[in-house]
Amino acid sequence: MEQQIAHMALVVADYDEAIAFYTQKLQFRLIEDTKLSETKRWVMVAPPGHSTTSLLLAKAATPEQQTRIGNQTGGRVFLFLYTDDFWRDHTRMITDGIRFVRGPVDEEYGTVAVFEDLYGNLWDLIQPTKK
Repeated sequence: MEQQIAHMALVVADYDEAIAFYTQKLQFRLIEDTKLSETKRWVMVAPPGHSTTSLLLAKAATPEQQTRIGNQTGGRVFLFLYTDDFWRDHTRMITDGIRFVRGPVDEEYGTVAVFEDLYGNLWDLIQPTKK
């Protein structure tokens, strides 16, 4: 049996501002942006390079969903972005206005720092230690 996680839904306030953040600030690729109805779109982004998992940017449609924007995991790091060059990406992200809230630090598993996306969700930027 072979399985994989294809998409992860990320609740956002606005499709276009989320697309702009992920494609311009994090340099993700816009994979798809399909209108499904007057209020709903199927929007997927993924990091540059080879990636089998993408983010489905899902606009909050109810008051309860709106309460989850920026805090989908109760303040824990939510997503983990691996890189092949930590310092290149860390420097570029700071230049592009990304706010880092922790790090960088060298851990046994790699170099890591924690940043916020446009809504406050926490991410790890990690360059794994080569084994």
